[in-house]
Amino acid sequence: PWTVSFAFGLLHGLGFARALLEVGLPEGDVPLALLAFNLGVEAGQVLFITMVLVLGMAVARLYPALSRRLATPGSAGLRTVAYGVGTLAAFWAVERVAGFVT
Repeated sequence: PWTVSFAFGLLHGLGFARALLEVGLPEGDVPLALLAFNLGVEAGQVLFITMVLVLGMAVARLYPALSRRLATPGSAGLRTVAYGVGTLAAFWAVERVAGFVT
């Protein structure tokens, strides 16, 4: 998995670097722009995960019976979330591939 992630990240970074050059950013500024972009993306991901965890803890504290029923392995709540995330990911994958084909 790490090699796929590395290759995807490298290709994505190279594509983004090319786009920065095409919009007129001087070549010497590209590494700093890529670093700032990546740090911003990582900070956004950490912030999102933190917000989700805080929200989950608040729900568990306010509604303990509901959170136990929804978060139990194999429960309808977890299945619903899993299918929802999977459906959205499949939709985006098909949409992106269709964009390359057309």
